[in-house]
Amino acid sequence: MNYIIYDLEATCWENIPPGYVQEIIEIGAYRLNHYGEIRGKFNRFVRPSVHPTLSPFCRQLTTIEQKDVNRANYFPEVIEEFQDWARIHEEDYVLCSWGNFDRKMFIAECRLHRLEESWAEKHANLKEQYRLMKRLKSGIGLKKAVEMENMVFSGQHHRGISDAENLVKLFLKYLGNWNV
Repeated sequence: MNYIIYDLEATCWENIPPGYVQEIIEIGAYRLNHYGEIRGKFNRFVRPSVHPTLSPFCRQLTTIEQKDVNRANYFPEVIEEFQDWARIHEEDYVLCSWGNFDRKMFIAECRLHRLEESWAEKHANLKEQYRLMKRLKSGIGLKKAVEMENMVFSGQHHRGISDAENLVKLFLKYLGNWNV
């Protein structure tokens, strides 16, 4: 069993313009085996195809620059590379993210590009599981959860690879307690 601990960043606007859709602009992920050993790291920018220009709000929030996505491949190429890296077609896996946004984004992008999407349904919402584990009234952000566990949030918040790295810390602390 591979645990694919991942986080996505997407196009965003302070006030989303009518008719605009979000597109993935970064995939950050770690592949862990069933013992919790890190077996790989994946980090790629993705070039948005519908609305290719990042908003000032998005650039500020994510620290992803226009040049980063301009140099990147489009989603179909990046997701094929991700699936190969994650061994989606070779080994048993579960995708693990903080909330359902990331799962929904994978599915929406697959639909946008007319790609098969069922692989993204093998998903565990660690945010909801953490809420239940800790008996919290509502879900909390990843950074707050990491700090609540007396861990240091490392890297840049709202960057896919940094958020995935911090989620790995939480995942490992409660390895064996997740419903995955």
